[in-house]
Amino acid sequence: MSSDWSYLVGQMHALLAPSMAKDHPNLPVVKAEGSYYYGLDGKTYLDFTSGIAVANTGHRHPKVVEAIKQAADQLVHGPSGVVIYESILRLAKELTTVLPAGLDCFFFANSGTEAIEGAIKLAKHVTKRPYVISFLGCFHGRSMGSLSVTTSKSKYRKFLQPGGLTYQLPYARVEECPAGAAPDAYCAERLEKDFETLFAHQVTPEEVACAIVEPVLGEGGYIVPPKGWLKKLREICDRHGILLIFDEVQTGFGRTGNWFAAQTFGVTPDIMAIAKGIASGLPLSATVASHDLMKQWPLGSHGTTFGGNPIACAAALATLEVMKEENLVENARVMGSYAREQLCRLQQKHPTIGSIRAVGLMIGIEIVDPRTNAPNGEGLLTILNKCLSKGVLFYLCGNRGEVIRMIPPLTVTKEQIDFGLRMLDEAITEYEHEILCIGSSAV
Repeated sequence: MSSDWSYLVGQMHALLAPSMAKDHPNLPVVKAEGSYYYGLDGKTYLDFTSGIAVANTGHRHPKVVEAIKQAADQLVHGPSGVVIYESILRLAKELTTVLPAGLDCFFFANSGTEAIEGAIKLAKHVTKRPYVISFLGCFHGRSMGSLSVTTSKSKYRKFLQPGGLTYQLPYARVEECPAGAAPDAYCAERLEKDFETLFAHQVTPEEVACAIVEPVLGEGGYIVPPKGWLKKLREICDRHGILLIFDEVQTGFGRTGNWFAAQTFGVTPDIMAIAKGIASGLPLSATVASHDLMKQWPLGSHGTTFGGNPIACAAALATLEVMKEENLVENARVMGSYAREQLCRLQQKHPTIGSIRAVGLMIGIEIVDPRTNAPNGEGLLTILNKCLSKGVLFYLCGNRGEVIRMIPPLTVTKEQIDFGLRMLDEAITEYEHEILCIGSSAV
């Protein structure tokens, strides 16, 4: 450990761009293993963020680490296309065993936003159409192309005027479903009307190349749509020759209790963007489609220097092997169901907990002001800081930062969930005591 490590932490805000250095909570760590971070302060922290849905196999899984070491002994960099190597071909082959049928051709890149850029470029090239439809609240990245379809927060687009010829429609509005009505039918009907209005007033369907959507809203608040809404979206796209893109950057690799959310909801897109959990922490992503679509992309129309790095591909192969051997997709279903049950019990106890939004181990906990029931991002940060002091790391999402993200590694155990939620219970109890006492004394 460098002797000036603590000094450097103090210089962080001068050394790093504030757009990242002011994130929450800036926990200085010296090591990670399994479901834990080990802090510079000597404390151990249970990680319920898994590196923002990246470390699905846990931090530094021994098989993944060994694969990285062995790969580094052979090849550190090989620009795909200039040279070719075994790990990238084996990875493409292995991914076809877990992806929905028909998604069998890959363009490997480095990050989720690159995978989105590739997906949009592919759709426009194939269809020869200019426009893209996305959905309000979705997050697809912050490069200029992906930013044109990102609407989880307006601050991401401020002063940038992202181009891209895009139109936005509302995401599934489950909370607006009338009492007694079926959410599937209600949301599907609303979606049909939204498209009818868009096509009648702003753009004709034959001008639209693709519709892009997160099958579960991620950074925008962990909203889980009814299956019927996504099925209706697939139907509308088919009706008009519009390609459907699923952004599975966060929902992929077991997070929703299936390998991909496409399988969870029974809807297969034409193009998929995958990243995050693909390589247990190494930079890797892919734009995935059928060979029939991919072959329409001519040589040189899309390229990369670092995409599909041989070490990252080796890590991804080990990641898939671990997930299968340790039944991590099944564990995501079982532990996700258990965590949701426990959270629903806490919801009955705490007026600060609004809705529980969960599918597999992709869990959102809405925080509201117990006095007004309004979304409460400020209160959420207080609660997260209390949890951190108790040794549990959560993260936030939602348009107003009002939703706690609970996304532990898929290796998480019942005992770890019990501990993490016990600390959350204590943190919320302390917060409610403070705020309600302050409120009552001020009256």
